[in-house]
Amino acid sequence: MTTSDRGFLQTLWDFFCSVKLAIFLLILLAATSIIGTIIPQGTPPPEYLQTISEGKYKIYQALGFFDMYHSWWFILLLYLFTVNIVACSIKRLPRVWKIISEPVLVMDDSFEKTLSLTHDVKMNGDAASLRDKMAAFLKGEFSEPVITERDGEYHLFAQKSPYSRLGVYVVHLSIVVIFIGALIGSFFGYKAYVNIVEGTGTSVVYNRAGQKPIDLGFTVRCDDFSVSFYETGAPKEFKSLLTVIDDGKVVVEKRPTIVNDPLSYKGITFYQSSYGPAGEEGLYHFTVRERKGGEPVRLSLHQGERKLLPDGSSMQVLEAAQEVSQFMPQFSGAAARIEVTPKGGGEPQAFVVFKNYPEFDAQRGADLIFTYDGSDEKMFTGLQVAKDPGVWVVWTGCFLMVAGCCMAFFMSHKRIWIRVRKGQVTLGGSANKNQPGFQLAFDGLVEKLKQL
Repeated sequence: MTTSDRGFLQTLWDFFCSVKLAIFLLILLAATSIIGTIIPQGTPPPEYLQTISEGKYKIYQALGFFDMYHSWWFILLLYLFTVNIVACSIKRLPRVWKIISEPVLVMDDSFEKTLSLTHDVKMNGDAASLRDKMAAFLKGEFSEPVITERDGEYHLFAQKSPYSRLGVYVVHLSIVVIFIGALIGSFFGYKAYVNIVEGTGTSVVYNRAGQKPIDLGFTVRCDDFSVSFYETGAPKEFKSLLTVIDDGKVVVEKRPTIVNDPLSYKGITFYQSSYGPAGEEGLYHFTVRERKGGEPVRLSLHQGERKLLPDGSSMQVLEAAQEVSQFMPQFSGAAARIEVTPKGGGEPQAFVVFKNYPEFDAQRGADLIFTYDGSDEKMFTGLQVAKDPGVWVVWTGCFLMVAGCCMAFFMSHKRIWIRVRKGQVTLGGSANKNQPGFQLAFDGLVEKLKQL
């Protein structure tokens, strides 16, 4: 290898070992993540075109803004950041490991000058007796010491939490593990959706673009769907009863699935995300009674269908809604708008009847009083479907990150040296973090040493 080749490789290595590169990549990742927060991800094209022009849509699509976290440039940033932290760790870890595994056991005069905390104490006794006394002192007040004899002097060394120095490297490892888990989920998992009409099932879901069908390997059936509303008309809770059929056998039966309580089976998770009318023609049910008395008559008819009433007039359903409070705030619940045509023809009359207010129609003063009993119109449940085989790898990385942060921020590598000479004891100390706190602890050891 030529000198120029070695120079280029060294320059490239130094580039990836740079802390400035790590900071730059972190800022860039944070800044670009804002795009994924502002722009909805994985939404069908018509919804984007409602808010932006077609020209902007094409530009954003080319840049991958609609699926940013899977775009080539965002993945490239993650690769660069991973290489950067691995290179930084490889460059700095050997020196840190040497401090942990090969500590300085002897505090000679030159090493003493490098310590910020030292103190000399005059003590009576020969070196051997002082050695034993200092060993007992360190064991009781700090930790078990290592004793070394050199040139007639005794050197005692004790330390606490040496492996806390590895905390930052545990954090680095956790980032790599999380990235690996994300890649596993990206390559071997998927995020999809499916709409299931009540009473039907499916064994196929569709990817974000809605083009590629994905076979589940089992069938998911929606046995029932229900929704409740606030007084304002906003949905309060919508719930699906899902049944899983695998190899012709029911393995999960009528499992309630709501927002934040998904159904999981064979590593595939179904999240409740949306709902709506299935568009299938349903029956609408009414009770009709005459104001002057008599038995009420119950009628069931489809929208647009016309049926005769007890007085010879006829009715049809114009439209219906499951919740009217968003249109008529003073009312709540289901309602239907019907049209009644008098016997023999004449001007038809259209009005609204409410399910939750059975006596409301009596205020019209007409001969016939209508009550809306509801409908059996089918709904569909919209489910987001996710398979992520790398999720446990990601959770492992999260655990490592928490452990590494605790080691890096809440623990400190504290070291104490004692040099014993005849009639004199020298105490030295060092900590890699929280120097003011360690100085208080060191001063406390000196005071206790003076009292021996």
